Amino acid sequence: MLIRNATLADGRQRDVRVRGETIAEVGRNLSGDDGCTIDVSGKRLFPGMIDTHVHFRQPGYPHKETWASGSRAAAAGGVTCVVDQPNTDPPTVDGAAFDAKAEFAADSIIDWGINGGVTAEWDPESLFPRRLFALGEVFLADSTGDMGIERDLFEDALGAATDAGTTVTVHAEDADYFNDDATAREDADAWSAYRAAEAERRAVRRACDAAEAAGARIHIAHTSTPEGIDIAADAGMTTEVTPHHLLLSRADLGELDTYGRMNPPLRREKRREDVYDRVADGSVDMIATDHAPHTTEEKDASIWDAPSGVPGVETALPLLLAEAADPDTALGYERVRDLTATNPAQVFDIPRKGAIEPGSDADLVLVDTTETTELRAAERHTDCGWTPFEGFDAVFPEWTMVRGTTVFERGDSSSAPGESSSADEDIFYDHKGQNVRAADGTRSYTGRH
Repeated sequence: MLIRNATLADGRQRDVRVRGETIAEVGRNLSGDDGCTIDVSGKRLFPGMIDTHVHFRQPGYPHKETWASGSRAAAAGGVTCVVDQPNTDPPTVDGAAFDAKAEFAADSIIDWGINGGVTAEWDPESLFPRRLFALGEVFLADSTGDMGIERDLFEDALGAATDAGTTVTVHAEDADYFNDDATAREDADAWSAYRAAEAERRAVRRACDAAEAAGARIHIAHTSTPEGIDIAADAGMTTEVTPHHLLLSRADLGELDTYGRMNPPLRREKRREDVYDRVADGSVDMIATDHAPHTTEEKDASIWDAPSGVPGVETALPLLLAEAADPDTALGYERVRDLTATNPAQVFDIPRKGAIEPGSDADLVLVDTTETTELRAAERHTDCGWTPFEGFDAVFPEWTMVRGTTVFERGDSSSAPGESSSADEDIFYDHKGQNVRAADGTRSYTGRH
């Protein structure tokens, strides 16, 4: 395939030739002497998003999400690779659990990685030889799955991961600094008051200190405070921010109610603004969704009984593209590319991902940034059926490609490379996603289309 006149994130107009699974050429006025040629003038081409933090709930909770439904939602949002976290049932804390999850991941239509977890019952000797993406998220306080661990076990895990050359992803909250006074409240804001910002700050400091002592690489997941971001950056560690911590605050809880409960919780508007500034100025390394779906029946409970988590894998890149399309925001298209593709690939050392350049995997997303629509849960593809971003502006992909194969085509798109059977229906194509890690850290191509 030859994609003509694509506008890249930096504004350059280029032709992109895809041959097999990879990008063969990027240049001006490339000859169109083989395959299919499409003209995408006026539209932008991005490398597919690498979402390094999702919870696809399988095994254990397929009523919330499966690898099949989750990967389709991801593809519809321009995500071409996801990394699943260990708090499933059973938790991914040994080789057998990893292998069982990998069988479910075979249903994915996009590429994937699987993280290993740490509990008192974990078995690093069987876990690390697997095709592990990273260790974590390692929970320093309980969240979904009750996998919070003590300081000594965390330090042991850092040592084991360092010996194995594996990055550790950390869920940084310190339960010693939760505000027990808030437990007497029943309003939607009580959860944010309970899991206080100080709990994150203290945990990030402790995690960075322990990592420095162990010579370990750690990545702080879903940082929700400017203080946590600054501590990690000063220590030379990497961070991610979720779309909900970027765009939502405690001011939104009156409308969201228990649907706005997550860990770490939403923060005050001033903190959200300060987090946004750090995302825009380069202090934050990446955006990851912490896609954590629950059913509406589960969320319709008291603030103390509702599960924590919100869906986001289908909406992250479209929300960011709408932000970049707004001339009044500080986010530009190049920064969106770096946050969603370039930096995740570099931080986690994923060869051939995250860039539109010769030799890279042809993981591509075409968007028309002049077509901003209102985000509606009824039009999304995740099994949970709701979104905390109802009514937000979004720019959704016209099509998404993984390693040279179209996996998603928007039903009303006129510039997609596939053949849709209906002009009104979104189309997903059968494609076998692959694990982006092999035992020696190199790419694996054991899958097939």
